[in-house]
Amino acid sequence: MALSKPSGMLVHRGWARDGEVLVDWVRRLTGSDTAHPIHRLDRATSGIVLFGLSPEIARELGELFQRNVPRKRYIALVRGRPPESGLIDHPIPRAPGGDRVPARSSYRRLQTVEASPRDLSLVEVFPATGRLHQVRRHLKHIDHPVIGDANYGKGPLNRAVRERYDLSRLALHALSLEIVHPRSGEALVLVAPLPDDLAGPLERLGFVELLTL
Repeated sequence: MALSKPSGMLVHRGWARDGEVLVDWVRRLTGSDTAHPIHRLDRATSGIVLFGLSPEIARELGELFQRNVPRKRYIALVRGRPPESGLIDHPIPRAPGGDRVPARSSYRRLQTVEASPRDLSLVEVFPATGRLHQVRRHLKHIDHPVIGDANYGKGPLNRAVRERYDLSRLALHALSLEIVHPRSGEALVLVAPLPDDLAGPLERLGFVELLTL
């Protein structure tokens, strides 16, 4: 099962004591206590999350993710005007406090607009590995952090964009996931459309590329 997680929701319970997490949604929808998230999204990131509804399928899907087989596509609003495209090869930890390990992401700039107080760009990012905060950290590494990122971004710019364009969340969305079903061999292309709390501000900013996402 694939679900589109809203920004602000955790995938599963950890140290936080949230009243509801994405796993709860899956259990309600399926009527089963068995729900295995195959991968994670940060609390502030929205978009597609894949679940296995049996331990066997979850294990097989997990092996595909460990080999970085699925093709993941993210959409991000970033500061400034990055190069038209590029490859970011910069090691980062798998988990907090862990050793840095190889991490790679490719990206393509879709459009840049003259916003206030500075230019902003919409980019699509294809992470080839799955590391902690990979997309956010890689975009920060090339000096184009995601707007709304409290950890890796710039507070004054984030506040200005929130006030002028009503963007009150992290501007990062897991748009699509391409994977082969481990049992049937069927090629699956799973897409989570941009949610209103991100699409609305992007439209107000003038990003016409939204029409092709």
